[in-house]
Amino acid sequence: MRRVTYSMSVSLDGYIVGPDGGMDWGVPDEEIFRFWIEDVRELGVHLLGRRLYESMLYWETADQDPSLDAPRLEFAALWKALPKVVFSTTLSAVEGNARLVSGDVAKEIERLRAEPGEGDIAVGGATLAAEVAAAGLIDEYQIMVYPVLVGGGISFFPQHRSRVDLELVETRTYDSRVVYLRYRTARQDTA
Repeated sequence: MRRVTYSMSVSLDGYIVGPDGGMDWGVPDEEIFRFWIEDVRELGVHLLGRRLYESMLYWETADQDPSLDAPRLEFAALWKALPKVVFSTTLSAVEGNARLVSGDVAKEIERLRAEPGEGDIAVGGATLAAEVAAAGLIDEYQIMVYPVLVGGGISFFPQHRSRVDLELVETRTYDSRVVYLRYRTARQDTA
């Protein structure tokens, strides 16, 4: 079965966006950008909320920017080809290799898991991830922790109504002092 992953860059105090809406603290260096290229290469589909979709629209036409270096062109090509599902009740259309859904994210994940295909199902955006987490569908949390305290903003971690146990399966420290943490959701057998 295809894994559902939630991965983003996060401040040490747990935010994906600071209180002023800024993300300048999370700009990836070349080593971390290479990580994100490889991460996207492993995806089968990316589920996005409206805000993340709108911020990632740049990559749909980035390949037309003559000033881009080879890694960014590589990322743009991978991102452009990646199937995307955008969850929004306010958008009327989406661009590129994306389709718009306004329905239940859990049903969409069930549908995607039932289809033949390879690669992870990635969830992007805190609001959408909170819905997926509430349904108990996140298999892995992949966190790129930046050594900064931003003091508030949008939290990476969805607020759960119940405890979620995690198993640490991978760590990596980069030259920039950024730490990658990959946790698998510890599922209890109910039989």
